[in-house]
Amino acid sequence: MKTPVILIIFNRSDLTQRVFDMIKLVKPKKLLVIADGPRNESEKAICDRTRSIIDQVDWDCEVIKNYSEFNEGCIKKISTGLNWAFNIVDRAIVLEADCLPDISFFKFCDALLEKYKDDERVMHIGGNFFQKNNKKFKCSSSYYFSSIPHIWGWATWSRAWKLYDVNMTKWPEIRDRKGIKMKDPAVYEYWETVWNQYYDKKIDSWDGQWTFSCILNEGISITPCTNLVSNIGFGPDAIHTKDVNSIFSNMEVRSIDFPLIHPADMTINSQADKFTWSQNFGIDRLRRQRLLGPIRRKLPFVYSLIRNLIKKNR
Repeated sequence: MKTPVILIIFNRSDLTQRVFDMIKLVKPKKLLVIADGPRNESEKAICDRTRSIIDQVDWDCEVIKNYSEFNEGCIKKISTGLNWAFNIVDRAIVLEADCLPDISFFKFCDALLEKYKDDERVMHIGGNFFQKNNKKFKCSSSYYFSSIPHIWGWATWSRAWKLYDVNMTKWPEIRDRKGIKMKDPAVYEYWETVWNQYYDKKIDSWDGQWTFSCILNEGISITPCTNLVSNIGFGPDAIHTKDVNSIFSNMEVRSIDFPLIHPADMTINSQADKFTWSQNFGIDRLRRQRLLGPIRRKLPFVYSLIRNLIKKNR
């Protein structure tokens, strides 16, 4: 495989081993490893054990490490680590230690990173497919175009990553003049709330800032028509994905067929995006709150009737 791989690890050696074993199957020529440091002395041995997995590289591979001796936190370590990595390579596949790919995911990214390398409209290639329960979804190609960059296994170019700003310095000015246009006001309202939290560093993560960069620059994301990466890290020891009963936990993966069938044009699949906004981000609930909130406050009896009708029709 031609494309370098960026692997982000921390303290979950069992998950890291599983992801590393998949990387080992494709034998990338370059492996860049980002590892945050332990949060306390007792965690040091766990972090060291996780890092030792990288020493299992036994193929022709340049391993470049970015290890912290102390804990920098999710926001700082991953954002600065990815900045570091994309200063070294011009493109890469990015995996965190809880994102287990199907082996075809690597070839999928490898092919599309090359195909769209000079098309600056495309900023992101994802590995997740969340349309399984979408009865209206139709896909006659291997992938579709989306406005949503999913990050449980993904790939991009340094040309796109240079637009990333972990501090979201443009956000206050853009927010005040409503500088991001979205067809659905509920979607914008959701992201305005979330981006305010990211801007104020109230969410210990780096990914909302990447979504902001992609949407702000009208970047297109590529999404496969089959799920190529499973998040295997849901549980109490996870930093963010703690709900083991989530429908997104341990999603089944299936290999994608080659040669890839490319879409006829680069139109965003708005129907698929609408389903994702609803299922993954709860936008329908927010939309109902926008529409029914005034009724609930002024006419509670009418609100109860409407709510019961909605439940019945589900």
